[in-house]
Amino acid sequence: MILLFGTRLSSTIVTIVSFVCPFCSKDVAQRVIKLVNSFTLFFVPLFPVSTRYMNECTNCGGRTAISREQADNAAAWAATRPLA
Repeated sequence: MILLFGTRLSSTIVTIVSFVCPFCSKDVAQRVIKLVNSFTLFFVPLFPVSTRYMNECTNCGGRTAISREQADNAAAWAATRPLA
């Protein structure tokens, strides 16, 4: 019997905020991304193993790790802002 198991990384954009990037020093849109690593059995994701949040610059692609609280605050802040 062959048992196929492993992990799969999936990403979801939580929100987009605008501030100065620490890498390129430009005031551009930043993506707040949720990365979930899930355990898979026969290529079917069963349960999440780990969750992390990243901030990605749309100009240079620089990524910074952020906490869940920072991602939640970014989403709440973006919800109060009018669309441009």
